[in-house]
Order: sequence, then C-alpha cells, then structure tokens
Amino acid sequence: MTERQPLRVVPLIDQRTAPLPTPGAAFLSGTRIAASGLLHDSLNRPLRDLRISVTDRCNFRCNYCMPKEIFGKDYPYLPHAALLSFEEITRVAKVFIAHGVQKIRLTGGEPLLRKNIERLIEQLSALRTLEGRPLDLTLTTNGSLLARKARDLKAAGLQRVTVSLDGLDDAVFRSMNDVDFPVADVLAGIDAAQDAGLGPIKINMVVKRGTNEHEILPMARRFKGSGMVLRFIEYMDVGATNGWRMNEVLPSSQVIQLIDAELPLLPLGASSPGETAARWGYANAAGQHDVAAGEIGVISSVTQAFCGSCNRARLSTEGQLYLCLFASRGYDLRSLIRGQASDTDLISAIGHIWQGRTDRYSELRRALPGDTATGAKRVEMSYIGG
Repeated sequence: MTERQPLRVVPLIDQRTAPLPTPGAAFLSGTRIAASGLLHDSLNRPLRDLRISVTDRCNFRCNYCMPKEIFGKDYPYLPHAALLSFEEITRVAKVFIAHGVQKIRLTGGEPLLRKNIERLIEQLSALRTLEGRPLDLTLTTNGSLLARKARDLKAAGLQRVTVSLDGLDDAVFRSMNDVDFPVADVLAGIDAAQDAGLGPIKINMVVKRGTNEHEILPMARRFKGSGMVLRFIEYMDVGATNGWRMNEVLPSSQVIQLIDAELPLLPLGASSPGETAARWGYANAAGQHDVAAGEIGVISSVTQAFCGSCNRARLSTEGQLYLCLFASRGYDLRSLIRGQASDTDLISAIGHIWQGRTDRYSELRRALPGDTATGAKRVEMSYIGG
C-alpha cells in the first residue's frame, strides 16, 4: 500500500473584491490531527463557535455592509452551483462539532433569502455536541422576511434569532437600508419571532456617528422590559467598500453614558466564554439589577478589542474558512469536501488551520501601517456574515 500524501490546504481570497496580495500556500504536515474537542489556536483560544454564511445576497443595501454603488443590479453574485449544499454544510458542521464547536449561527447576506433554509435548520438541529446536548443554533437576519417565516423556522429546530435594526424612526431606517424598506415590517417580524418562541431575541444596532446616534435612547426605551437584549455595535472597518472612517465611530463608552443618564445601568458579568458584548443591566431604585427590565450589550471591536477570547470561525457560502471577521484570505474547504477527502481528512485539515491561527486584527489595528479605512483589502461582511 502506498503511503498517503499529506493534505494541502490553499488559502484563497474573495476575488470579487479589489485585488489582494496573494498569500503563500499553506502546507499541512504529515502529522494527522484527530478530533478531541480540545483544539486551541496559537494564542490558546478554543474553537467553540461556527458562523456559516448561506448566501451572499441581501435585499437591503445598508451603506456599512452592502452599499448600493458597489452591490448594484449588475453585481456578479455567486452561481448556485458554487454554494455549499445543505448536505455539505451539515457535513462540515459535524467536523467542527468534533473539534468542540457548540454554537452555530447562520448568516448571509440575508440568510432567509436562501431557498428552503428550513431544511438546513432541520439537519443542523438534529446534531449534538460532544456532551450530547443540542447545538446552540441561531440565525441573524434583517427581519424583512421574519413575519412570514418565524413559525416555520421554529418548527424546523431553530432556537433563536438576532435581528439587525438600526433605528425606530422610519425615515432613518429607510435611509440606512437604502431600499426604502419600512421599519414597521421589521418590528412585525420581531413580534412574530417572539410569539413563535425564537428567543431570547437579540436586537443589533450598528451606531454610525452623524447618521443614527439620536436613535440610541428611543431604542433603549423601546426594548427595555421586552425580554429582548438590545446590543449596540461600533461601526467597524469590515471589508473595503463601506468607506469606513474612525470619526464616524461612536465609542461604546459614550453609548453607555448616554443611556445611563436616563436609564441607570450597572455592569454585568459575561454569560459565556468568548462573548463579544459587554453586558449592562438596567438598575432598580436600590441600585441592583432589575431582571424584569432586562439588559443591553455593547460590542466594542474598534475601541476595546476582544480578540483575546475570540473562539469563532467563519465559513463562507462557497466553503472558504475564515479565521477572523477582518481577514483578507480564507482556506478552501470546498475543494476538500467535493474531492476525495474523508471526514478524518477534514478533521485533520481544520485542526491544522486552527492550530496555526494568529488573527487579532482589532488589537493590532492602530499599529497597522497605512490608512486602515482605505488601504486594507479585507473580505466583505456580506460574504462571511457579521
């Protein structure tokens, strides 16, 4: 019997964006890595969270994610044959679970645009963690299709949803989604998700200075005591098309100060390892956390990097594995999936990739040469999800 040759995993980049420097090929050694659930990267960060983009399409044109001038009617979206099938996604998910993944989030683009997404959810919801527990199976959506799909998503096995909502004022919301979509329809979708039991629901608001910071307090008032968790996200330098500038970032510390002046807050501890949001609870008259009033979160990847505890990998809709939201290259798993690679091969390949992970872009941002707003050519958020 001839000796089996070691796998070769070649980093790729999203060629649909402006040209990027071609990274060197990554060669895997002949040492096989088995699944133990204890996989750690070079900075001792475990692999626990997998985010899977199921489509590169979206029906919104938010200027911080898919600006209309770039993602216009002639934009070359991926052909259906290039997308991983539901069966291929499920196979990869099993491999990641073998390495210790406990949470899977479906993203896009807008994931509810993927036809028959409920079938994929059914397949993923049948999987179990190494401890025999159901996966923490979630989905992030812009909410536009949620009112009609919430009950079917729940019936398929989805546990909860995160809804992107950048303001309550209809004019502001229509301007930010840039397709004149009414905020009332998203709010109806949120209500439908809550009625269907897809909770606790998280509401994500990207705060862009000069655009929607005046919506912070109305959002806090609206969702306080609702049973939902409102999270404020600093406007990030993801990708190369959103024209990011640091002076458009409103630091999370200022968001907290603004809310606390009207609705007193107190800091809460992290609810799970690797959590991206710092938690703040609404305080009662005695200065204690009012559980009924709930909490908010702030995601401060620009001003307070949390790379040190990042345990997330991201799988693009065409099967490229990215190790950071700000990455400029990914690893081609699709060629392995559609080739002759066994599950054991995939386990070993992913093990080598994760063990070599050094990504900590947010921590290094200020030390990077050049203007990170215009010079860095990173993968687009619409391609690998937030």
